[in-house]
Amino acid sequence: MKNFISNITSDKLAFRGFTISFLLILLTFAFTLISYSNLPPFVPIFNQLPWGNNRITSTPGIFIPTIVFAFIFFFNIIFTSLTYSKNPLIARIVAAVTIIIALLNFLFVIRTITAIA
Repeated sequence: MKNFISNITSDKLAFRGFTISFLLILLTFAFTLISYSNLPPFVPIFNQLPWGNNRITSTPGIFIPTIVFAFIFFFNIIFTSLTYSKNPLIARIVAAVTIIIALLNFLFVIRTITAIA
């Protein structure tokens, strides 16, 4: 287990990438909790679906993007830990992609909340 964590912490770029991503998860979650009381009973989350009731979910559905990204985040950490010793470049690329996904998730949640609140 010690080797599992030390792979990520030994590489500064990967460690900073995952740290920034984790902070963005926390920031997204905190912003959602702060704005939760101002949200209407139904929230449009599934924007790729056609107009109608399929696009909306109840208010707790605003946490869906953050929860999905948290699973992606932990999967990427495990994947990076397992592949770092074989190819450090892959670990850095995965960390960079995780930052991008975290930022896009943060922007999606903020834009959705500010558009409907």
